[in-house]
Amino acid sequence: MMKVPSLVSLSIDAVKRELLHGDDLIPHVYELPPELFKSLVNCLPPLALQKLQSEMPFRSYDDYDSTSDDLKNGRKRGRNGNFDKAWKALFKLRWPDLVNRVQPVDWQQIYWETHVQNCLDEAAELALLPSFSGCLGAILISENILKYIGYVDHTSNSASDILKLSYHCQQFGNYARCLRLQNVLCVVESCQLLRNSKLQSLVLRWIRSLEHADGLCKLLSQNCKTLTSLEFVHCKLSSSFMDAICGSLYLGGAETHQIQHFSVSTSSFLETDPVSLAHRLALCLSAGRSLCSLKLCDSHLDWNFARRVFSTLLDASSSLSILDLSENNISGWLSNFNWRSNALLSSSGMAKSLQSLRILNLRGNNLRKDDAGSLRYALVHMPSLEILDLSDNPIEDDGIRSLIPYFAEASEKVFPLADLNLENCELSCDGVTQLLDALSTLGRPLNSLSVADNGLGSQVAEALGNFWGTSIQALNLEGIGLGPSGFRKLKDVGMEDLMLVEINISKNRGGIETAKFLSKLIQQAPKLIAVNAAYNLMPVESLTIICSALKTATGHLEQVDLTGNIWDYQPSHDTLLSEFQHNGRPILILPSSVVSDVPYDDDP
Repeated sequence: MMKVPSLVSLSIDAVKRELLHGDDLIPHVYELPPELFKSLVNCLPPLALQKLQSEMPFRSYDDYDSTSDDLKNGRKRGRNGNFDKAWKALFKLRWPDLVNRVQPVDWQQIYWETHVQNCLDEAAELALLPSFSGCLGAILISENILKYIGYVDHTSNSASDILKLSYHCQQFGNYARCLRLQNVLCVVESCQLLRNSKLQSLVLRWIRSLEHADGLCKLLSQNCKTLTSLEFVHCKLSSSFMDAICGSLYLGGAETHQIQHFSVSTSSFLETDPVSLAHRLALCLSAGRSLCSLKLCDSHLDWNFARRVFSTLLDASSSLSILDLSENNISGWLSNFNWRSNALLSSSGMAKSLQSLRILNLRGNNLRKDDAGSLRYALVHMPSLEILDLSDNPIEDDGIRSLIPYFAEASEKVFPLADLNLENCELSCDGVTQLLDALSTLGRPLNSLSVADNGLGSQVAEALGNFWGTSIQALNLEGIGLGPSGFRKLKDVGMEDLMLVEINISKNRGGIETAKFLSKLIQQAPKLIAVNAAYNLMPVESLTIICSALKTATGHLEQVDLTGNIWDYQPSHDTLLSEFQHNGRPILILPSSVVSDVPYDDDP
């Protein structure tokens, strides 16, 4: 039997329709009793909720005179809180996958910002079509997006302003703080469409022509007082373009800007004179007194380009916190630096921009053992460095040996090195054993270490056993060739009161010995949260061993990844998934019939 709607629900539906199509009822809505007002707010679509909130006769609890009865009973404060909850519910309904990724101060702001981004993305797809000709603002927004905000065109009036991109940019663009723009949107017209925006972060994609550069520079100039983050992806940049960008960001005629985060990734710097371009880029960056993050990733930098940019930034007034030069080819970039000379150091005896550096990412730069030796002297001038990523560089054992003295010195600093990534560095058991022995004796050991994808073999097990007796919290041993004998050795070393929080032992072909090792580790590491033991050729009986350990464990395990091992999914596994859970989610991640059909081969 169909449920008969109540008088209250019918009244609320009528108010909803009136709010969408008229204004006469709005003053009376504010006089509704608290419960009815709350019920109404919770069921309004975005357009109606926006209208109701924007035309409220009060904005906050503090707007009331202290003698007001409404102030005394807290009624108005509660109503403002109702709005924020309603906006969060609407955001979750429309973008369920994003709701846990954002922590906004204002859900209304993030709702309309994300809505504007959706409209711009949709418009960009249409504007990129060869058949497109006309104004961006005249592009029609899809019916799907319009329905989400509560608009339904019963009259099929294609001339209605709300159907056009211009309406959504002008009405809701003032909520936009962070936007991503395709090249086709980087035109002068966009400046007019987004004239009400106060952009703080801007991500630009596929900027490659003079037309895009001109439009972009006008947009940057329009937002230069608020913009703090600028990122280029899949772009081609020249020295003239860098000059134009920097000029657009200057404040009040002074040759300084307030960009804090500057990033160029998966892009290229095009210039007949690369020396000039490197110098222009460095000057542009050094004009940022607030610059704290610089990322030039996968941008075809060579050693000379990197050296010139780096040398110009050394004595800049900014205080870099993050320097990311990953995925380039800069072997030799430090070879000409004499770090023991005062030539490149400030009057304080230290390169200014390096004093505050916390994160240095040099992943995938084809660095060799000689580069590691030069890097040692550079690292001495980074007293605040906490994270160092040297992965995917063939520095070999000689390279890591040259860095060991630095690790010893770093442990004695006020801000000691905490995270070290040496994944796929062509290290052997001998080199890593020396490293682990040195790290085991430090006054303040590392929090995180990765030596994944180095062919270390089972012989490294003893040094690992001594090392994890320190306060190491995250350890990545993926694909180092431990094998069954390596896991047996690890199981037999002391494991009392380990501080491990997460460990990755995947792709080590350990068989059932992997499960036996895990059984002991789970018992001895009370702080352990995550384990990755995927692709270890474990037979099905391994599951029984691991589950027995989980039943008696006193820790707080949240995840044990067992995918890619050699057993098929069975219906009985459902019982295990329901038995071992954390906050309503299964702890075990088991091989499925789909995953088990995918072969894995970690042979080089």
